[in-house]
Order: sequence, then C-alpha cells, then structure tokens
Amino acid sequence: MAYARITKFKMKARSIDTAIERMEGMKQKILGLPGVLQFINAANDDGSGYVISIVESKEIADSNTEALMAVWGAFADLLEEMPTPEGYELRANWS
Repeated sequence: MAYARITKFKMKARSIDTAIERMEGMKQKILGLPGVLQFINAANDDGSGYVISIVESKEIADSNTEALMAVWGAFADLLEEMPTPEGYELRANWS
C-alpha cells in the first residue's frame, strides 16, 4: 500500500526564493529516493508550508529516513527549525 510522508516546515524570513532555487536544483535527488512516486511542496508567503511525498510503501519510506533527513539538512540554514516528517497510510490520491 502506498504511503504518504507529510512534513510541516517553516522557512526563515526572506529565504523562500533561495529555498525554491535550492529545491529545483535537488529535484533529481528528491525524486530519485527509492520508491518516491510523487513530490508536492506547498507553502505560503510567510514561509510556512508542507511537503507531501507519496512513496510505494511504508517500509521503503522508513528505509529512506537517513537520506530524507540529508535532503532537509541541505535547507538547514533556511529553516527556522529542522522539521519532523510524519507518515500515513495513503487512503486516496485523486487527481
């Protein structure tokens, strides 16, 4: 069963443009994590937001934890604090 990794974050003031550029530069690394099927980043102008990653399974998502935290580490200087990813069994993914 697919798994959703949902992470709430808060960027420092005036760091959104830098974060977007950095994220775009890491696109292949993010999408290249094992089992990643979809990546969504949604944020407001105040820097608050969520990242939602759809992964093939909980087991694969859990095995990616170290690599996932390394990706977040690349944003450490832009974040108010390091976020804590949470995971949920995917019940619907409509588009």
